[in-house]
Amino acid sequence: MTPGRSAAAPPGPTTRLRRDFSVALLAYAFAAIMVGTTLPTPLYALYSERMHFSVLTTTVIYATYAGGVLVALLVFGRWSDAIGRRPVLLAGTACALASAVVFLVADSVPELLVGRVLSGLSAGIFTGTATAAVIEAAPASWRDRAPAVATIANIGGLGAGPVLAGILAQYAPAPLDLTFIVHIALVVLATIAVALVPETASRTGKLGLQRLSVPPQVRSVFITAALAAFAGFSVTGLFTSVAPSLLTNVIGIGNHALAGLMAGSIFGASAIAQIAGARINPRRAVALGCAILTAGMGILVVALHYSSLIGLIAAAVVSGIGQGISFSRGLAAVAELTPADRRAEVSSTYFVVAYIAISIPVIGEGFAAQVWGLRTAGMVFATAVGVLALGCLTAILWQESRTKSGRSTYAGTG
Repeated sequence: MTPGRSAAAPPGPTTRLRRDFSVALLAYAFAAIMVGTTLPTPLYALYSERMHFSVLTTTVIYATYAGGVLVALLVFGRWSDAIGRRPVLLAGTACALASAVVFLVADSVPELLVGRVLSGLSAGIFTGTATAAVIEAAPASWRDRAPAVATIANIGGLGAGPVLAGILAQYAPAPLDLTFIVHIALVVLATIAVALVPETASRTGKLGLQRLSVPPQVRSVFITAALAAFAGFSVTGLFTSVAPSLLTNVIGIGNHALAGLMAGSIFGASAIAQIAGARINPRRAVALGCAILTAGMGILVVALHYSSLIGLIAAAVVSGIGQGISFSRGLAAVAELTPADRRAEVSSTYFVVAYIAISIPVIGEGFAAQVWGLRTAGMVFATAVGVLALGCLTAILWQESRTKSGRSTYAGTG
């Protein structure tokens, strides 16, 4: 080194260690936060016994989560590009911690609503930001696998939440306290994990609300894909809001661990399907997902009619596969046709449709359950979603036939 010239010091052992483990730390934090979003599912029955509310109130409490997610997506969706991933992720862990504390002390329905909104804010903040951070932190040798890691952390956390809570509710003392004490510990560790990782963003973006729009050239594909996502997320909302009630009141089994496992299975199936279907042609994958989702709804109708536990679990797994394929590949189909500078707003619009789907339909299920009973309401819900999924499948096949017909005509005149 020549005199008068300085060189940057090489990264020390601690810095190198943090970089090597960044993906693992971020994936853990992602999963730990998403655990909290589905944690209350098996506990709603216990809350309803303590606070004396109906299935309709359960669905409203569940659906307020989507409001928090949508606020986070629209208000904070662009912030991590401007101020960095870590500050935004730390804000997400703060919301998750606040949610767990509110649930821990909750003694009324309004407090449960506040807890769900805070949980939605944490999920909305983490979904996009943590996915980007995991991909950016991955070394070159892991870059192709990083999106799968983010997917596993996201959906795996969602699936683990009801399983963990169900086991604690069934076998542990004071489950309404212990469950959230465990989650507080998980979130504290997630906060430490986020604080340890190096910043991955270049901080080139601007603060502001996330714009929602769909360019004209994308609209036909977007409508079909978004409706398929709507159908899939509606089913996800059903299983993560009223699954314990279906198990107890329709099947006649009051096991909280089983209710949690059933709710978690739809996310496990979705995660596996998203990873396995990553190489399938997007439009064909959406069609396949819609067909599988339609079959899942048929299984659910039969399971509710005959009060079949095996049928109910099979419906969750089959529907999860259909939802996972149609949602992830639907987003890919839309992205293929979207200009690069418009992808953020188009994908945000797609997510808004999906999260509306986990709120409005399940509230409708709650109202229907009060009028017709839970079994009939569930069968009507499954039929409606099945018809929607079948309509999407028909629309995709029609679009494909028109495309092939246009190519044949062009070839014949050439």
